[in-house]
Amino acid sequence: MRFHFVLTLQAVWTGICQAAMHHYPAAWGHYDVCKSQVFSDEGLTWDYTACQPEAADMTHYLKVTLDPPNITCGDPPETYCALENPYMCNNECDASTEELAHPPELMFDMEGRNPTTFWQSTSWKKYPKSLLVNITLSWNKTIELTDDIIITFESGRPEQMVLEKSLDYGRTWQPYQFYATDCLDAFTMDPKTAQDLTQHTLLDIICTEEYSRGYVWKNDKTVRFEIKDRFALFAGPRLHNMASLYGQLDTTKNLRDFFTITDLRIRLLRPATGATMVDESSLSRYFYAISDIKVQGRCKCNLHANSCVFDKEKLSCECEHNTTGPDCGRCKRNYQGRAWSAGSYLPIPKGTANICIPNNIGPVTRVCDNELLRCQNGGVCVNNVRCNCPSAYKGLLCEKPHCESELGGCKGPDSGQATLTPPFSSSLLTLLLLGSTLLREASCWPAVL
Repeated sequence: MRFHFVLTLQAVWTGICQAAMHHYPAAWGHYDVCKSQVFSDEGLTWDYTACQPEAADMTHYLKVTLDPPNITCGDPPETYCALENPYMCNNECDASTEELAHPPELMFDMEGRNPTTFWQSTSWKKYPKSLLVNITLSWNKTIELTDDIIITFESGRPEQMVLEKSLDYGRTWQPYQFYATDCLDAFTMDPKTAQDLTQHTLLDIICTEEYSRGYVWKNDKTVRFEIKDRFALFAGPRLHNMASLYGQLDTTKNLRDFFTITDLRIRLLRPATGATMVDESSLSRYFYAISDIKVQGRCKCNLHANSCVFDKEKLSCECEHNTTGPDCGRCKRNYQGRAWSAGSYLPIPKGTANICIPNNIGPVTRVCDNELLRCQNGGVCVNNVRCNCPSAYKGLLCEKPHCESELGGCKGPDSGQATLTPPFSSSLLTLLLLGSTLLREASCWPAVL
């Protein structure tokens, strides 16, 4: 009882601390610790928790490929004119001269230089044949996006463009978003913005006209794919309610996969031409130039690692919880006492580690109990080694609805779409409240995704 009383005081102190700091509630958590030593009735033991690496600038770890390969300017040297002034032709591109070359790596170098550095394509000298460029960013690793993808153009934003993603290392591609000055004409799609999306249409692929003006204004150079606006549909405008977002990511596979990639592809279909028709007498005005690409994210480690290393040109998770593999996607040898399972964000704030256990499980290893590792959704803990789940639920702690793996997913009663709201039982509510109360560590950290 004294142990529980101390934990309760710790939880109260944490709440007071958070109120004083005016930061995001600590209950949302960083998920940055995979295990910690705690005292229990059985003495000093390991407390395993769900964990993930911190978000980082993922452009430091990618490989960029251009198609066609010879689309970069400078071979042979070429002189370019300004889009807004066909008589201002003083920009030269020469691949053999460092000061005049514009290779692809300049899309990812340090910003703030004067003059600005950028990659540049050849001009539209083969007009009316389309000037098509594919820019592929590959990580050879599964990545979870955590912030907006931002592409900064130096030549005027393209009038037609598609952002695509791959989840299988570039073997297949799916569109993320279409961009055009006229969506109906370019892609036979009605124009929309990210602000038009709802919780039930978040996964829809839209075409936006918001980022496709042809003029070269100072503040009109960026093209975005809005990750945070989509997060805000669950976490609120300032992303204060991260618990809601984590809960949705945990229980809705399609939503989790939407923000997961191995590769990105930028398909440039038509360069900026300004407000007038293409001037065939001055085709050196039309080209693509990109000064910066921002991709913020983290290695996907299935909540089994809090760090990711870049070694020999390859990213890999430093796996905990007796897991192994690039994404911690399987149990280590001799730790296959039960089937591998990804970690879980639930219950808030520390989640469920779902550790791999030894083949010959001993009596000390606990899967569930009647305190911190309670079976959810009405499940019953059997001998501390498994949860006996109701028919509608599955998972280590009965945290996953069965319908998630069925054809069509979990459907609402009326809408024809997959619902993004997980079943929420009174027992899960009790577990969440208990998890917030029985914090083993007082913390005043602000929450980040």
